[in-house]
Amino acid sequence: MKLRRGFKSEATKLALEVRAELGLGPLDGLDPLGLAQHLEIPVVPVSSLAPDSAKIQYFLSDEREAFSALTAFDGYRRMIVHNDSHSKVRQNSNLAHELAHALLLHDPEPALDPATGCRNWNDDREKEAQWLGGELLVTSDMALAVARGKFSEIDARERLGVSEAMLRWRINATGASKRVQRERMRRRESKISTTAAT
Repeated sequence: MKLRRGFKSEATKLALEVRAELGLGPLDGLDPLGLAQHLEIPVVPVSSLAPDSAKIQYFLSDEREAFSALTAFDGYRRMIVHNDSHSKVRQNSNLAHELAHALLLHDPEPALDPATGCRNWNDDREKEAQWLGGELLVTSDMALAVARGKFSEIDARERLGVSEAMLRWRINATGASKRVQRERMRRRESKISTTAAT
């Protein structure tokens, strides 16, 4: 995932600041609904919007994967609409992504390109929101703690309210696994050199 230089460090710092505001440490689970409330961003489940509507039912049953979440604007005020038919861990991920857009102060853009009628897609913003959303849910510190074996993956997923895929992605994307491998290799080399010297 290509991000502008320095963004990952900024995202780590921002996520830790947000967690501190919520009274959370880097190894604690973050509730995206609690963060939304803290940021005064209303969150609306799609099932509550005209529940008898065929279009809403389409997203809740027939094509559940077609819609995850979106941010709607009234001027610069935000509201998040999300698909509450998804699993809880998927909802957490969807909401963290939208909240990341808010924390990064991404300006509103039209949903559709007026010329083509296709969805507007700002790849840089989406990548930034994906990274920060992941950092909010699974901090770099937590990814490293799991890679070091301080938490089992199952315990970490339950503690954080994330999917196996999200946890694995964060462990790999943050370089936690490689860092632990290097630490173990250095310890082995140090042990070998100490043994050879005696």
